Amino acid sequence: MIYTVYCDESCHLQNDQSSVMVLGAMYCPKEKKKDIYSDIRAIKKKHGLSSYFEIKWTKVSESKEKFYLDLLDYFWQNKDLHYRGLVATGKEQLDHQKFNEGDYDLWYYKMYFLMLDPVVCPDNEYHILVDIKDTKGGRRVQKLREVLCNNIYDFNGEVIKHISQINSRESELLQLADLFNGALAYHYRKLEENTSANRGKIAFIEKLQSKQDIDRATSRYASKFNLFVWRPQR
Repeated sequence: MIYTVYCDESCHLQNDQSSVMVLGAMYCPKEKKKDIYSDIRAIKKKHGLSSYFEIKWTKVSESKEKFYLDLLDYFWQNKDLHYRGLVATGKEQLDHQKFNEGDYDLWYYKMYFLMLDPVVCPDNEYHILVDIKDTKGGRRVQKLREVLCNNIYDFNGEVIKHISQINSRESELLQLADLFNGALAYHYRKLEENTSANRGKIAFIEKLQSKQDIDRATSRYASKFNLFVWRPQR
């Protein structure tokens, strides 16, 4: 089977005042993409939104709470949709000089490898699309493909067909990845505890928590919602 994998990140910058980084992938069989896009646009229409409305964690609000909760239900009900997330904690404590050749981006792509590794099965084919991070991303993305391929002895690129960059505005599946990543980052940064916390975001996280315990990692082999929590060694 051929899968299309959409990857996004939250709190990924080195000096963004966050101790947490979240990487995530929303993926589905390639042949199901059009049906999923159609379904998502129907949900938008149901809530009086334009088909071009961009799904985004930063746009979650009390006024759009029901729309985002419907999206969460849709994800859980659609057997063809899958999510894999990685929460990296202690970001501000990392010693990149000692472990990453002084390069924060090297650690970033190490985390990307850990996030994507359980998604890739040698029996399938994968087209991986990564949200554009910066102008240096293209070179790193190709290195990521090389490492992933070597890990499964896919030296001819028969499993991982290609990895390329994409703008999030181009894909609702990438936007869904942003939504789930944002919820995890919000939760692990304990922003729900703020007195000014967004009620719509709290409702989304509570419903997500009712479907899957996001305070702990899942099994590596969990299929629908797969979560890994990475912590630096002391």
